[in-house]
Amino acid sequence: MADVSDTQLGLFDRYWRAANYVSVGQIYLMDNPLLREPLAAEHVKPRLLGHWGTTPGLNFVYVHLNRVIKERDTDVLYICGPGHGGPAMVANTYLEGSYSEIYPEITQDEAGLRKLFRQFSFPGGIPSHVAPETPGSIHEGGELGYALVHAFGAAFDNPDLIVACVVGDGEAETGPLAAAWHSNKFLNPKVDGAVLPILHLNGYKIANPTLLARMADAELRDLFRGYGYEPLFVEGQDPVPMHRAMADTLDRAMDSIREIQLQARAEDWSGERPRWPMIVLRSPKGWTGPKEVDGKKVEDFWRSHQVPVSNARGDAAHRQILEDWLRSYRPQELFDGDGRLLPELASLAPDGDKRMGALPHANGGVLKKDLVLPDWKSLAVDVHRPGETIAETTRFMGAYLGEVISLNAEARNFRLMGPDETASNRLDAVFEVTDRVWMETIEPYDVHLAREGRVMEILSEHLCQGWLEGYLLTGRHGLFSCYEAFIHIVDSMVNQHAKWLKVTAELPWRKPIASLNYLLTSHVWRQDHNGFSHQDPGFADFVANKKAHIVRLYFPPDANTLLWVTDHCLRTWNRINVITAGKQPQPQWLTADEAERHCKAGAGIWEWACTCPADQEPDVVMACCGDVPTLETLAAVDLLRRELPGLRIRVVNVVDLMTLQSHKTHPHGLTDEEFNALFTKAKPVIFAYHGYPYLIHRLTYKRTNHDNFHVHGFQEEGTTTTPFDMAVMNEIDRFHLAMAAVRRLKDLGADGNRVIDTCEHSLEEHSRYIREHGEDMPQIRDWNWPPATEAKAGN
Repeated sequence: MADVSDTQLGLFDRYWRAANYVSVGQIYLMDNPLLREPLAAEHVKPRLLGHWGTTPGLNFVYVHLNRVIKERDTDVLYICGPGHGGPAMVANTYLEGSYSEIYPEITQDEAGLRKLFRQFSFPGGIPSHVAPETPGSIHEGGELGYALVHAFGAAFDNPDLIVACVVGDGEAETGPLAAAWHSNKFLNPKVDGAVLPILHLNGYKIANPTLLARMADAELRDLFRGYGYEPLFVEGQDPVPMHRAMADTLDRAMDSIREIQLQARAEDWSGERPRWPMIVLRSPKGWTGPKEVDGKKVEDFWRSHQVPVSNARGDAAHRQILEDWLRSYRPQELFDGDGRLLPELASLAPDGDKRMGALPHANGGVLKKDLVLPDWKSLAVDVHRPGETIAETTRFMGAYLGEVISLNAEARNFRLMGPDETASNRLDAVFEVTDRVWMETIEPYDVHLAREGRVMEILSEHLCQGWLEGYLLTGRHGLFSCYEAFIHIVDSMVNQHAKWLKVTAELPWRKPIASLNYLLTSHVWRQDHNGFSHQDPGFADFVANKKAHIVRLYFPPDANTLLWVTDHCLRTWNRINVITAGKQPQPQWLTADEAERHCKAGAGIWEWACTCPADQEPDVVMACCGDVPTLETLAAVDLLRRELPGLRIRVVNVVDLMTLQSHKTHPHGLTDEEFNALFTKAKPVIFAYHGYPYLIHRLTYKRTNHDNFHVHGFQEEGTTTTPFDMAVMNEIDRFHLAMAAVRRLKDLGADGNRVIDTCEHSLEEHSRYIREHGEDMPQIRDWNWPPATEAKAGN
C-alpha cells in the first residue's frame, strides 16, 4: 500500500474542488467563468439543465484513480454508471487536457472555460449525459442498468486493463445491474483484465431514497460477499478523512487485484474463482453544494439531484446562493490569472494515453484489428438442384464460426454470446474448437465447460448484450445468438447502442468499431412446439426504425446465403446486423456461387422457379423474404403452374430487407428502375414475409407499384400446433398465397374458381388431418421443388 502524505491529500482535495467548480460552472454559467466580477443575471443560462447530485462523488473517484494510474503505471477505464454524470466526466477530461486535444477550440484558459461552460446542455452544444462526445467514455450515461455489464465486456481478453465502474445506487435497483454482479463468475484472471465496481451510495434517486443506501453495512457486506466480492467501505461527509480513506482503500483494492492476477498467471494456478474486491462509497448526494435553498434541505437529499438552485437568473437570492457556492471552491487557489489550472494541480493527472480521457480502450476503433475469416465457400452446402438437399441451415453457420474462432485464437478477439442456446441453435460445431467460459465448479460429467473459452452463455439476454457491447466498444468482435421472440428483452440496449453509433459516426476522432451482429433463430414459424409465447418476429420492426446507415436486416433462405451473410456481417463496422434464419431441417435452394450473386444484389429473380423469362412481363409476382415464406411461396408457385399452366409467374426472393427502401433512404436500397425491374410497375405482387406485414408496406410505400403489394406475414396468431398449421393460421401457407394470386387476376374465370376450390378443400383436409394425427399431412411434410423436367412438363 502506498504511503500518501497529507500534502498529497491536500493537492487531491484542491483538484477535486477544481473538478466540482468546473462541473457547477457547466450547469449554470454562460459567462464570467472565473467570477472575476460579481455574478450577474446575464452570466447565468436561461435554461438550467444538468445533474449535480451524483457529480461530486464521480469527481472524487476520478481524482483518486488518477493517483493510482500515475503511481502504478496502469491502464484504467472509467465507466460512469450514474445516468447524469456528464458534468463530472467533461470537467475531469478538461482538467487533464484530453478534452482540449480533441476539441482544440475549448482551450485551457479563461476563454476555453467560457466555451466549455456555455456549450453544456445548450443548443448547438453537448448533452448532459456521459455521451459519445465525452472523451474516455464507452457508456452512454442514460443507460441505467448496464454500466457493470459493459465493464466486464471491456475487461474480457484485456489482461492489462482495470475497469473502474461506478454504479449509482439508483442504477443498482435495476434488473440488469442486479444480474451483472454475476459477471465475476466469467472473468478469468489469467487472461482477462479486472473490474473494480465502486457502488456509489449517495442515498437518493430523483425523488426517493434508494434501497441499497438504506441497507446497513452488515447487510450490504453479506449481499456482496454472497455475490463473490470482498466489499471495502469508504464512508463519510468530511472531505479530509474521506480522501485518506479513499486513498487507502483504493490501494487495498489494487493490491488485491494484482495478487489475484499474479497467482492466476503462475504455472501452478488451481483455477479457483477468486474473490474480487469492490468498493462501497457512501457520500452525500450533492456533496459540497448548498445545504438548503428556500428553507428546504438540499445537500444529502433528493433535491440536489438535478439543479439545486433553480432560478439563479431571475431571483437575486438564488443567484447569491449560486455565487457563494461557486466561490466556496476558491477558484483563485485553482486557476492562474489566465484561467489555467495551476501547475501543481495539473501535474496530478496522468500523462498521454494513461489519462482516462485519452485511453485507447475508450476509443475501441483505434485498437480494432480485422478478423481472419475462412473461405465460406469451403463450408458451403453442395446443391445440385434447388430443394433436393435437406439440411439444418444454422448448423453450417456453426461450422463457419468454429473456423472463425480457430483462425483468431491467438488474437483472442472474438466471442460468441448466447443465453444457453448455442447447441440448441445448431451452432455446436464451435465446441469442436472451444468451450464455454465457466469459473464456478466444474464437475467431471460437465460438457464443454472450461476456465478459458470463446463461448459465453448465461440465461440473461441483458448480460449477453452488455458483454458484447463492452467487448465491441473496446475494439473486439463478436456475435449474439438468441431465440427470436426473446431478443426483445434487450430492445432498450439496442436502442442506446444504435444512438451511440449514430453520434460516433459524426465524430471524426471516434474510430469505427466492429458491428453488433445477431443471429435470431428458433424463430416464429418453427416455434410450434413452444407456442404463442415464443412466437414474435417484431425485432425487425424495432430495428428498422433506427438510422439507415446503421441497421441491416437479413433473411437468408438457406445455408449458403446464411454463410455469405455471416461472412459479410463480420467484415463490417459501425453497424447493427440482424440475421434471421431457422435451425430446423429445410430445403437448400442455391449453390454457393448463386448465393453469392443473390446476396450481393440483396434481392433477385429466381429464374429457375419462374414460368416466364426474366425479360418478359409476368401476370403475377410471387415474392418472399425469409426461409419459411420462401418455402411456402415456392410450393404455391408449384401448385399454380400445375393448375394454371399458362400463367406467367415471376418469383422474387429478398434476402436483404432494406433493399426494398429507396436508395435515397437507405444505402442498400434499390433505385426505382431496379425495383420496377423486379416487381413490375403494375402487376399484382403477392409478398410472403417472415414478420409483421406492415413493415413491407412501410418500406415500399413510395414505390410505383405499392398499391398492388399484397403482403402476407405474421398476424399475431399462434399456438402449440404443427409447423404448417402455424403458416395456415397466419395465411402465409401455399394455399392462401395461391388463392391471393388468383383473386388478383380477374380474367382467370372458371379456372381461377377451380383453383380456389382446390385450395380451400386442401385447407379443410389439413385441419382434419392434424387434429386426428397430430402432424402435418405427408404431401405437406414431403413436398419439394420438382426436378426441372417435371417443372417443364407442368408448364
